Amino acid sequence: MSLLRSALCVRAQMRIIGNTAARNTLATIPQRTFVSSRGYASAKKGFKTTSTLIPGSKQPITDPAAQEEYGKAESSMKASVEWYRKDCATIETRASGRITPALLSPVRVKLPDVDSEVRLEEVATIGVREGSTLLITVFDEHTLKSVEQALYDSKISGVVPQRQDNRTIKIPFPKPTVEARLALYTGAQRKAEEIRVQVRKQHQASLKRGKYAKHSIELEEFQKLTDRYVAEIDNVLASLKKATSAK
Repeated sequence: MSLLRSALCVRAQMRIIGNTAARNTLATIPQRTFVSSRGYASAKKGFKTTSTLIPGSKQPITDPAAQEEYGKAESSMKASVEWYRKDCATIETRASGRITPALLSPVRVKLPDVDSEVRLEEVATIGVREGSTLLITVFDEHTLKSVEQALYDSKISGVVPQRQDNRTIKIPFPKPTVEARLALYTGAQRKAEEIRVQVRKQHQASLKRGKYAKHSIELEEFQKLTDRYVAEIDNVLASLKKATSAK
């Protein structure tokens, strides 16, 4: 038993001596501080930093052909939205009970001896009587029938021409009721959807002509353009809804 104890004691002392020697050896090694980092050489040495790089999806359209197509699409969309804005302004005027000759500005007259259509103001005068009636007087009595047909074809809500004589047409506008204002707003809603369809068709036509790559900046920018003009249509309709007190 005493021999076994002596052997264990010797082994323990050797372990202590070994650990101490190892610590002493490590103490003689110069300590260095290592910092994990990632960087690039200075720009002075001809290298570039990635902080100034712009992802492809964030770059503007640079291709000349795409820029031209973008301009065409924007011009077409803008024209459609502006037409709708003016139409809604006319509807708002009617809903308020005010009558002006501008209500008939969309009317186009097809004359027998003229190839193209002409504006109503080119063949007749438009006046207001008693604040609620439009009075149309044609310059030439031979054009009265064409003007009358043009008024029907315009499909302007509430426009019901009444012939007074060979040169005069009367269009009465009764004061709008709640139901009449709602009908005006409902008609504007239908037109809003038609304009949205026009904008989206222009979008698709531009993409078809351009044949842009999937996930390209062109696709993204054209989508942003379409979304912007659709939002404008929604804003115009929302403003009309408030003005007409439509529910």
